[in-house]
Amino acid sequence: MVAPRVYKRGMKTKLALVLAASMAAASPSPALAQVGKFTIVNKTNIPFSQVMVRRFGGQQWLPLTVTPVPVPSAGGRSAVDFSDQDCAFDLQATLPDGRAVVWPRVNLCDARVVSLNQSPNGALWVDYE
Repeated sequence: MVAPRVYKRGMKTKLALVLAASMAAASPSPALAQVGKFTIVNKTNIPFSQVMVRRFGGQQWLPLTVTPVPVPSAGGRSAVDFSDQDCAFDLQATLPDGRAVVWPRVNLCDARVVSLNQSPNGALWVDYE
């Protein structure tokens, strides 16, 4: 009489494993991270006349569609319409005098707000919301 119970338990375990595996296969896979629309906040004391992007470590800069241009300084916000499957980018802001400032290794995946900062001594950093 003991053997059938062990057999039933073994069958229940196998059935539970099969059900768990089929449920995992049927559940939707998580969406891949990618860049979507976001907002740039200029937390420097200089307006940006243009903002460009390139894949981190790449060579080719591409203009971002930013509204409004120029991006006002001291907390000015601009909407960015950009889509890409990569996450790591360098952002370049062109200043009114033609100089460029680059924020390297900016993670744009799932970013809603990207704040570009510069300290008085020139150190650059990015804050995310």
